[in-house]
Amino acid sequence: MNHLFIPNTGKVAIADIVFEATLAGQIHQFLREYEHLDILMKYHLPVVNKLLLFGKSGCGKSMTAKAIACSLGKKLKTINLGNIVSSKLGETSRNIASAFKMAENQEAVLFFDEFDSLGKERDYDNTDSSEMKRVVNSMIQMMDNLPKTSIIIAATNQINLIDEALIRRFEMKLEFHNPSPEHLDQLYDRLISKFPPEYQQVNRVYDISFAEAENIVMQQVKENIIRSEIRKKEESLSVHRSAV
Repeated sequence: MNHLFIPNTGKVAIADIVFEATLAGQIHQFLREYEHLDILMKYHLPVVNKLLLFGKSGCGKSMTAKAIACSLGKKLKTINLGNIVSSKLGETSRNIASAFKMAENQEAVLFFDEFDSLGKERDYDNTDSSEMKRVVNSMIQMMDNLPKTSIIIAATNQINLIDEALIRRFEMKLEFHNPSPEHLDQLYDRLISKFPPEYQQVNRVYDISFAEAENIVMQQVKENIIRSEIRKKEESLSVHRSAV
């Protein structure tokens, strides 16, 4: 069973992620509903427990799933559907059913990455296409029967490939865009604040994803540190030579 899941390293807090206003409001609303689950269910009010995160790669979808699970004090069980579907298609429905069962038993957050893998029937021959349709139908049934105490989050970079019937099952759909310059500046400020001032000189680039911005910061800070160390060694060597 454990082979279905991707290990999750580290915890992410909602406060650690920079969201634009609309996205932040949607996530806040979801968390508020779930924190008041009992009273809402008492009055038979619908409670969101299926979220679809879509948009460009590197804009924070996976981090958001981790942060939501962390905020609710739940385990995050991550499944890469691309790996399951591409390996043994005939076992896909059984593997997904096992994952749903574990999520229900543990009241965990079940996170499906590369969710568009279920929508690529055109990539298979006739036999595999029929099997994929059965997988999609099984997924729909399991989503419809998911207890409100469990949560499904799915992420995709290609929402246009996903079956419309699957998309309709998600009560909340969160679209991720490249961050604005203001949000990127917030990220840049937070990242470089972890380092001494002499290492904080970074060439800020815009119209990119959060992941790309973080890579830029890490690379330039490392270069700043290395250059500083080389300069210190050269200065020390120069002083030593002068003393001799």
